[in-house]
Amino acid sequence: MATREWNPLDFDIGEEEDEEGTPSPSSISPPLQYFDRDRHVAFLEMMYNLMPHHYQSQEINRLTLAFFTISGLHLLRALDRVDKDRVADWVLSFQAHPRSRAELKIGQFYGFHGSRTSQFPPDENGVSARNAGHLASTYCALAILKTVGFNLLTIDKESILISLRNLQQPDGRYASTFMPVDVGAETDLRFVYCAAAICFMLEDWSGMDREKAKEYILKCQSYDGGFGLMPGLESHGGGTYCAVASLRLMGYIEDDLLSKTVTSSIINVPLLLDWCMQRQAIDGGFQGRANKPSDTCYAFWIGAVLRILGGYKFIDKIALHRFLLTCQSEFGGFSKYPRDLPDIYHAYYGYTAFSLLEEPGLNPLCAELGMTDLTAIGII
Repeated sequence: MATREWNPLDFDIGEEEDEEGTPSPSSISPPLQYFDRDRHVAFLEMMYNLMPHHYQSQEINRLTLAFFTISGLHLLRALDRVDKDRVADWVLSFQAHPRSRAELKIGQFYGFHGSRTSQFPPDENGVSARNAGHLASTYCALAILKTVGFNLLTIDKESILISLRNLQQPDGRYASTFMPVDVGAETDLRFVYCAAAICFMLEDWSGMDREKAKEYILKCQSYDGGFGLMPGLESHGGGTYCAVASLRLMGYIEDDLLSKTVTSSIINVPLLLDWCMQRQAIDGGFQGRANKPSDTCYAFWIGAVLRILGGYKFIDKIALHRFLLTCQSEFGGFSKYPRDLPDIYHAYYGYTAFSLLEEPGLNPLCAELGMTDLTAIGII
């Protein structure tokens, strides 16, 4: 990345700290009253070149951090700050490759590793016992490659898609959902979404059984209209996004459902719309669940669902804009809550939220893929 490989140990923000060594929110200046694009570009450029040491615990998610940074720069119309060829080569170096075609069906997933630390070196015989990719890292890798204009048709998509089917669970309580890796992992709607997005970006649905995935998603809609991450769980903003966006990517629901005959939909759209609208709190922000505080990222997770449904026009955009500005940092980026320090995750979803609000100077967003429209349709 940039002039050398990313190292989260290289850079210290150097902000004021309290007695326990934790950054003090009291040291942060009052929020700006406008979206400061230049500061956000500077924030992402810093992340692109030298990640602060606070991110060292997230080293295993290096590709995810890269996605937030590079896609964020594209949202801000600043992709020219990125060495696209070097980024593409860096991302491609994380793909796991089978030694033979026979290995594609033994269980491991030959997608992309999340970082160097998950790429175990081979033994003295040149054999790597664990050479499996991760579903979420693969989504991020493909998204980055699309963002920098790399032709996804030139990668080894056969290995990705054949081994992807190994991750779709065959039976039992978790039937038809996905695990992110082949052993010892969670199974929920997050990974159904990753699988659907991967197949969509590769323009090939042979990697999953869409019908079974749809059945699992429908079981996750709760009595209140939202979706839990698994059947029977509490409705959640992230789970609801994964469900609705997956159904949209798989072609089971149309865009702008509210303008269609909603009684024909496979999901309960009126109840879902009601649940989503109730997530906008009195401070203008969105909460992920009932009785939770507003959080920057849910302006995307809930906002994107409403955009897909055709209900975004019903929210209080002025109040949401005002709330998001209270989470904008003087350093660039966005924080989870007002007047906290920024982080790359909430920064990215702050940018996507402002894109949904049609902030001048930002590229339009493809709600179901969580990246720019230009990236989604392949115009870079």
